[in-house]
Amino acid sequence: MNERVAVVLFNLGGPDRLEAVGPFLINLFNDPAIIRRRQPLRWLLARLIAWRRRGAATAIYRRLGGGSPLLQQTEAQAAALQRELADPAIRVFVSMRYWHPRAAETVGAVKRFDPGRIVLLPLYPQFSSTTTASSFREWRREAGGILDVPTARVCCYPDDAGFVAAQAARIGEILDRWEGPEPRILYSAHGVPKAFIEAGDPYRAQVERSVAAIAEAVGRQDLDRVICYQSRVGPLEWIGPYTDREIERAGAEGRPVVVVPVAFVSEHSETLVELDEEYRALARASGVPRYERAATVGTHPAFVAGLAGLVRRAMGCGEKTLPGSGGRICGPHAGDCPVALAGAP
Repeated sequence: MNERVAVVLFNLGGPDRLEAVGPFLINLFNDPAIIRRRQPLRWLLARLIAWRRRGAATAIYRRLGGGSPLLQQTEAQAAALQRELADPAIRVFVSMRYWHPRAAETVGAVKRFDPGRIVLLPLYPQFSSTTTASSFREWRREAGGILDVPTARVCCYPDDAGFVAAQAARIGEILDRWEGPEPRILYSAHGVPKAFIEAGDPYRAQVERSVAAIAEAVGRQDLDRVICYQSRVGPLEWIGPYTDREIERAGAEGRPVVVVPVAFVSEHSETLVELDEEYRALARASGVPRYERAATVGTHPAFVAGLAGLVRRAMGCGEKTLPGSGGRICGPHAGDCPVALAGAP
Protein backbone atom coordinates (compact mmCIF):
# COMPACT_ATOMS: atom_id res chain seq x y z
CA MET A 1 0.00 0.00 0.00
CA ASN A 2 1.38 3.42 -0.99
CA GLU A 3 1.25 5.59 2.13
CA ARG A 4 3.12 8.57 0.70
CA VAL A 5 1.20 11.85 0.84
CA ALA A 6 1.90 14.94 -1.26
CA VAL A 7 0.75 18.25 0.23
CA VAL A 8 0.52 21.08 -2.31
CA LEU A 9 0.56 24.65 -1.00
CA PHE A 10 -1.02 27.15 -3.38
CA ASN A 11 -0.17 30.83 -3.57
CA LEU A 12 -0.47 33.66 -6.07
CA GLY A 13 3.14 33.91 -7.19
CA GLY A 14 5.07 36.96 -8.30
CA PRO A 15 7.75 37.94 -10.80
CA ASP A 16 11.20 36.80 -9.75
CA ARG A 17 12.97 39.49 -11.81
CA LEU A 18 12.00 42.76 -13.45
CA GLU A 19 11.90 41.20 -16.92
CA ALA A 20 9.17 38.84 -15.69
CA VAL A 21 6.75 41.60 -14.66
CA GLY A 22 5.05 41.83 -18.06
CA PRO A 23 4.55 38.06 -18.56
CA PHE A 24 3.38 37.75 -14.94
CA LEU A 25 0.72 40.43 -15.46
CA ILE A 26 -0.46 38.77 -18.68
CA ASN A 27 -0.82 35.45 -16.84
CA LEU A 28 -2.79 37.21 -14.11
CA PHE A 29 -5.23 39.08 -16.30
CA ASN A 30 -5.66 36.21 -18.77
CA ASP A 31 -7.17 34.13 -15.97
CA PRO A 32 -10.93 33.73 -16.59
CA ALA A 33 -11.45 34.03 -12.84
CA ILE A 34 -10.06 37.59 -13.01
CA ILE A 35 -11.22 38.85 -16.41
CA ARG A 36 -14.55 37.16 -17.03
CA ARG A 37 -14.60 37.44 -20.80
CA ARG A 38 -14.34 34.84 -23.54
CA GLN A 39 -11.26 34.36 -25.67
CA PRO A 40 -9.79 35.98 -27.67
CA LEU A 41 -11.17 39.14 -26.01
CA ARG A 42 -9.75 38.14 -22.62
CA TRP A 43 -6.27 37.63 -24.09
CA LEU A 44 -6.40 41.01 -25.82
CA LEU A 45 -7.59 42.71 -22.62
CA ALA A 46 -4.88 40.96 -20.61
CA ARG A 47 -2.16 42.24 -22.92
CA LEU A 48 -3.62 45.75 -22.86
CA ILE A 49 -3.93 45.89 -19.07
CA ALA A 50 -0.45 44.39 -18.62
CA TRP A 51 1.01 47.00 -20.98
CA ARG A 52 -0.69 49.80 -19.07
CA ARG A 53 0.32 48.52 -15.64
CA ARG A 54 3.80 47.26 -16.42
CA GLY A 55 5.60 50.53 -15.65
CA ALA A 56 3.98 51.04 -12.25
CA ALA A 57 4.35 47.36 -11.35
CA THR A 58 8.01 47.33 -12.36
CA ALA A 59 8.63 50.32 -10.09
CA ILE A 60 7.02 48.44 -7.20
CA TYR A 61 9.15 45.33 -7.70
CA ARG A 62 12.25 47.47 -8.11
CA ARG A 63 11.53 48.82 -4.62
CA LEU A 64 11.40 45.21 -3.44
CA GLY A 65 14.89 44.52 -4.74
CA GLY A 66 14.02 43.46 -8.28
CA GLY A 67 11.35 40.84 -7.71
CA SER A 68 8.64 39.49 -5.46
CA PRO A 69 9.63 37.84 -2.15
CA LEU A 70 6.48 35.70 -2.22
CA LEU A 71 8.11 32.49 -3.45
CA GLN A 72 10.76 32.61 -0.73
CA GLN A 73 8.06 33.32 1.86
CA THR A 74 5.97 30.39 0.63
CA GLU A 75 8.95 28.05 0.51
CA ALA A 76 9.73 28.99 4.12
CA GLN A 77 6.14 28.13 5.08
CA ALA A 78 6.40 24.84 3.20
CA ALA A 79 9.63 23.98 5.02
CA ALA A 80 8.07 24.88 8.39
CA LEU A 81 5.03 22.74 7.61
CA GLN A 82 7.29 19.85 6.59
CA ARG A 83 9.04 20.03 9.94
CA GLU A 84 5.75 20.29 11.84
CA LEU A 85 4.29 17.22 10.10
CA ALA A 86 7.46 15.32 11.00
CA ASP A 87 6.60 12.36 8.79
CA PRO A 88 8.99 11.14 6.06
CA ALA A 89 6.02 9.76 4.13
CA ILE A 90 4.60 13.29 3.71
CA ARG A 91 6.23 15.81 1.39
CA VAL A 92 5.19 19.43 0.96
CA PHE A 93 5.26 21.07 -2.49
CA VAL A 94 4.62 24.63 -3.68
CA SER A 95 2.47 25.64 -6.65
CA MET A 96 2.12 29.25 -7.76
CA ARG A 97 -0.77 30.44 -9.90
CA TYR A 98 0.79 33.11 -12.13
CA TRP A 99 4.54 32.54 -11.99
CA HIS A 100 6.98 29.73 -11.39
CA PRO A 101 6.65 27.09 -10.14
CA ARG A 102 3.29 26.85 -11.96
CA ALA A 103 0.95 23.89 -11.53
CA ALA A 104 2.42 21.98 -14.49
CA GLU A 105 5.89 22.08 -12.90
CA THR A 106 4.58 21.02 -9.51
CA VAL A 107 2.49 18.21 -11.01
CA GLY A 108 5.70 16.82 -12.50
CA ALA A 109 7.48 16.99 -9.14
CA VAL A 110 4.56 15.31 -7.36
CA LYS A 111 4.45 12.61 -10.05
CA ARG A 112 8.11 11.80 -9.41
CA PHE A 113 7.37 11.53 -5.68
CA ASP A 114 4.67 8.99 -6.58
CA PRO A 115 2.21 9.58 -3.72
CA GLY A 116 -0.75 7.43 -2.82
CA ARG A 117 -2.73 10.50 -1.72
CA ILE A 118 -2.68 14.26 -2.36
CA VAL A 119 -3.87 17.15 -0.18
CA LEU A 120 -4.38 20.54 -1.83
CA LEU A 121 -3.96 23.38 0.67
CA PRO A 122 -4.27 27.04 -0.42
CA LEU A 123 -2.46 29.74 1.48
CA TYR A 124 -5.66 31.78 1.25
CA PRO A 125 -7.57 31.40 4.54
CA GLN A 126 -10.74 32.82 2.96
CA PHE A 127 -12.11 31.18 -0.17
CA SER A 128 -12.66 33.21 -3.33
CA SER A 129 -13.40 32.24 -6.90
CA THR A 130 -10.53 34.56 -7.86
CA THR A 131 -7.87 32.76 -5.80
CA THR A 132 -8.48 29.28 -4.40
CA ALA A 133 -10.98 28.20 -7.06
CA SER A 134 -8.66 29.42 -9.81
CA SER A 135 -5.72 27.46 -8.36
CA PHE A 136 -7.82 24.32 -7.98
CA ARG A 137 -9.03 24.65 -11.56
CA GLU A 138 -5.51 24.96 -12.96
CA TRP A 139 -4.32 22.02 -10.87
CA ARG A 140 -7.16 19.84 -12.09
CA ARG A 141 -6.38 20.75 -15.69
CA GLU A 142 -2.65 20.02 -15.37
CA ALA A 143 -2.96 16.94 -13.16
CA GLY A 144 -5.70 15.24 -15.18
CA GLY A 145 -4.44 11.98 -16.68
CA ILE A 146 -1.11 12.31 -14.85
CA LEU A 147 -1.94 12.03 -11.14
CA ASP A 148 -4.67 9.44 -10.75
CA VAL A 149 -4.68 9.28 -6.94
CA PRO A 150 -7.23 10.32 -4.28
CA THR A 151 -7.08 14.09 -3.80
CA ALA A 152 -8.61 16.06 -0.92
CA ARG A 153 -9.01 19.83 -1.16
CA VAL A 154 -9.01 22.18 1.83
CA CYS A 155 -11.06 25.02 0.41
CA CYS A 156 -10.88 27.50 3.30
CA TYR A 157 -10.08 27.98 6.98
CA PRO A 158 -11.14 31.54 7.86
CA ASP A 159 -11.48 30.85 11.58
CA ASP A 160 -9.02 28.00 12.01
CA ALA A 161 -7.64 28.14 15.54
CA GLY A 162 -4.00 28.24 14.40
CA PHE A 163 -4.52 31.04 11.91
CA VAL A 164 -6.60 33.03 14.39
CA ALA A 165 -4.08 32.61 17.22
CA ALA A 166 -1.17 33.62 14.99
CA GLN A 167 -2.91 36.74 13.68
CA ALA A 168 -4.05 37.72 17.17
CA ALA A 169 -0.47 37.30 18.38
CA ARG A 170 0.80 39.62 15.64
CA ILE A 171 -1.71 42.26 16.73
CA GLY A 172 -0.75 41.69 20.35
CA GLU A 173 2.89 42.42 19.52
CA ILE A 174 1.81 45.97 18.72
CA LEU A 175 -0.83 46.48 21.41
CA ASP A 176 1.48 45.24 24.18
CA ARG A 177 3.80 48.19 23.59
CA TRP A 178 1.10 50.72 22.72
CA GLU A 179 0.96 53.98 24.65
CA GLY A 180 -1.40 56.89 24.18
CA PRO A 181 -4.89 57.05 22.66
CA GLU A 182 -6.46 53.72 21.71
CA PRO A 183 -5.98 52.81 18.05
CA ARG A 184 -8.61 51.88 15.52
CA ILE A 185 -7.91 48.43 14.09
CA LEU A 186 -8.23 48.35 10.30
CA TYR A 187 -8.57 44.74 9.16
CA SER A 188 -7.50 45.14 5.54
CA ALA A 189 -8.18 42.41 2.97
CA HIS A 190 -7.54 42.31 -0.75
CA GLY A 191 -10.63 43.57 -2.55
CA VAL A 192 -12.69 41.90 -5.26
CA PRO A 193 -15.27 43.42 -7.61
CA LYS A 194 -18.66 43.82 -5.99
CA ALA A 195 -20.28 41.95 -8.87
CA PHE A 196 -18.32 38.81 -7.94
CA ILE A 197 -19.79 38.84 -4.42
CA GLU A 198 -23.27 39.46 -5.76
CA ALA A 199 -22.80 36.47 -8.08
CA GLY A 200 -22.17 34.16 -5.11
CA ASP A 201 -18.50 34.47 -4.11
CA PRO A 202 -18.33 33.85 -0.31
CA TYR A 203 -15.09 35.79 0.18
CA ARG A 204 -16.48 38.83 2.00
CA ALA A 205 -18.50 36.69 4.41
CA GLN A 206 -15.41 34.62 5.16
CA VAL A 207 -13.29 37.72 5.78
CA GLU A 208 -15.93 38.86 8.26
CA ARG A 209 -15.79 35.42 9.89
CA SER A 210 -12.01 35.73 10.24
CA VAL A 211 -12.20 39.18 11.79
CA ALA A 212 -14.84 38.15 14.31
CA ALA A 213 -12.68 35.24 15.48
CA ILE A 214 -9.45 37.26 15.58
CA ALA A 215 -11.04 40.15 17.45
CA GLU A 216 -12.35 37.73 20.06
CA ALA A 217 -8.89 36.17 20.40
CA VAL A 218 -7.29 39.61 20.82
CA GLY A 219 -9.68 40.13 23.70
CA ARG A 220 -9.84 43.92 23.55
CA GLN A 221 -13.53 44.49 22.92
CA ASP A 222 -13.07 48.20 23.69
CA LEU A 223 -11.07 48.65 20.49
CA ASP A 224 -12.79 50.18 17.49
CA ARG A 225 -12.43 47.95 14.44
CA VAL A 226 -13.26 48.27 10.76
CA ILE A 227 -13.10 45.71 7.95
CA CYS A 228 -11.84 47.34 4.77
CA TYR A 229 -10.43 46.37 1.38
CA GLN A 230 -7.35 47.39 -0.58
CA SER A 231 -5.71 46.95 -4.01
CA ARG A 232 -8.67 47.80 -6.20
CA VAL A 233 -7.96 48.36 -9.90
CA GLY A 234 -9.99 49.16 -13.01
CA PRO A 235 -13.38 50.80 -13.52
CA LEU A 236 -15.55 48.21 -11.74
CA GLU A 237 -17.07 48.91 -8.33
CA TRP A 238 -15.19 46.93 -5.68
CA ILE A 239 -16.36 45.86 -2.25
CA GLY A 240 -15.77 48.39 0.47
CA PRO A 241 -15.16 50.29 2.53
CA TYR A 242 -11.77 51.01 0.96
CA THR A 243 -8.69 50.94 3.16
CA ASP A 244 -7.34 54.25 1.85
CA ARG A 245 -10.65 55.98 2.59
CA GLU A 246 -10.66 54.55 6.13
CA ILE A 247 -7.14 55.88 6.68
CA GLU A 248 -8.28 59.32 5.54
CA ARG A 249 -11.30 59.11 7.85
CA ALA A 250 -9.09 58.18 10.78
CA GLY A 251 -6.87 61.15 10.01
CA ALA A 252 -9.86 63.49 9.94
CA GLU A 253 -10.87 62.16 13.37
CA GLY A 254 -7.33 62.25 14.76
CA ARG A 255 -7.35 58.50 15.39
CA PRO A 256 -4.21 56.33 15.37
CA VAL A 257 -4.56 53.09 13.41
CA VAL A 258 -3.20 49.56 13.40
CA VAL A 259 -3.56 47.93 9.99
CA VAL A 260 -3.95 44.14 9.97
CA PRO A 261 -3.50 42.33 6.61
CA VAL A 262 -6.17 39.78 7.46
CA ALA A 263 -6.31 38.00 4.09
CA PHE A 264 -2.54 37.81 3.48
CA VAL A 265 -0.41 35.16 5.18
CA SER A 266 2.87 36.20 3.50
CA GLU A 267 4.71 39.47 2.98
CA HIS A 268 4.66 40.72 -0.60
CA SER A 269 3.96 43.85 -2.64
CA GLU A 270 0.52 44.51 -1.12
CA THR A 271 1.99 44.57 2.40
CA LEU A 272 5.56 45.77 1.92
CA VAL A 273 4.77 48.52 -0.58
CA GLU A 274 1.05 49.31 -0.56
CA LEU A 275 0.56 49.13 3.22
CA ASP A 276 4.04 49.96 4.50
CA GLU A 277 4.95 52.73 2.09
CA GLU A 278 1.97 54.11 0.15
CA TYR A 279 -0.66 53.92 2.88
CA ARG A 280 1.81 55.03 5.53
CA ALA A 281 2.48 58.14 3.44
CA LEU A 282 -1.27 58.62 3.03
CA ALA A 283 -1.73 58.35 6.80
CA ARG A 284 0.92 60.98 7.39
CA ALA A 285 -0.63 63.32 4.84
CA SER A 286 -4.12 62.71 6.27
CA GLY A 287 -3.15 63.59 9.83
CA VAL A 288 -3.17 60.08 11.34
CA PRO A 289 -1.13 60.56 14.54
CA ARG A 290 0.29 57.02 14.55
CA TYR A 291 0.28 54.30 11.91
CA GLU A 292 1.32 50.70 12.68
CA ARG A 293 1.02 47.59 10.56
CA ALA A 294 0.78 44.07 11.99
CA ALA A 295 3.02 41.48 10.35
CA THR A 296 1.50 38.65 8.36
CA VAL A 297 1.33 35.29 10.10
CA GLY A 298 4.20 33.92 7.99
CA THR A 299 5.82 30.99 9.78
CA HIS A 300 4.32 31.76 13.19
CA PRO A 301 4.27 28.43 15.07
CA ALA A 302 0.51 28.59 15.71
CA PHE A 303 -0.23 29.13 12.01
CA VAL A 304 2.06 26.31 10.92
CA ALA A 305 0.55 23.99 13.53
CA GLY A 306 -2.89 24.94 12.22
CA LEU A 307 -1.86 24.06 8.67
CA ALA A 308 -0.56 20.71 9.88
CA GLY A 309 -3.89 20.03 11.56
CA LEU A 310 -5.70 20.83 8.31
CA VAL A 311 -3.46 18.40 6.44
CA ARG A 312 -4.01 15.60 8.93
CA ARG A 313 -7.79 16.00 8.81
CA ALA A 314 -7.79 16.10 5.02
CA MET A 315 -5.66 12.95 4.78
CA GLY A 316 -8.61 10.92 6.03
CA CYS A 317 -11.20 12.49 3.76
CA GLY A 318 -10.67 10.71 0.47
CA GLU A 319 -11.76 12.87 -2.46
CA LYS A 320 -13.66 15.47 -0.42
CA THR A 321 -13.58 19.26 -0.63
CA LEU A 322 -13.74 20.49 2.93
CA PRO A 323 -13.40 23.68 4.97
CA GLY A 324 -10.98 23.62 7.84
CA SER A 325 -13.88 23.34 10.27
CA GLY A 326 -15.04 20.14 8.55
CA GLY A 327 -18.53 21.21 7.42
CA ARG A 328 -19.96 23.79 5.08
CA ILE A 329 -19.63 27.31 6.45
CA CYS A 330 -21.01 29.33 3.52
CA GLY A 331 -24.52 30.72 3.62
CA PRO A 332 -27.28 29.61 1.23
CA HIS A 333 -26.66 32.53 -1.14
CA ALA A 334 -22.98 31.66 -1.70
CA GLY A 335 -23.42 29.95 -5.03
CA ASP A 336 -19.65 29.68 -5.50
CA CYS A 337 -19.24 27.67 -2.29
CA PRO A 338 -16.76 24.92 -3.23
CA VAL A 339 -18.39 22.39 -0.90
CA ALA A 340 -21.70 22.82 -2.68
CA LEU A 341 -19.96 22.69 -6.05
CA ALA A 342 -17.64 19.77 -5.23
CA GLY A 343 -17.21 17.65 -8.27
CA ALA A 344 -18.47 20.32 -10.66
CA PRO A 345 -16.24 21.05 -13.65
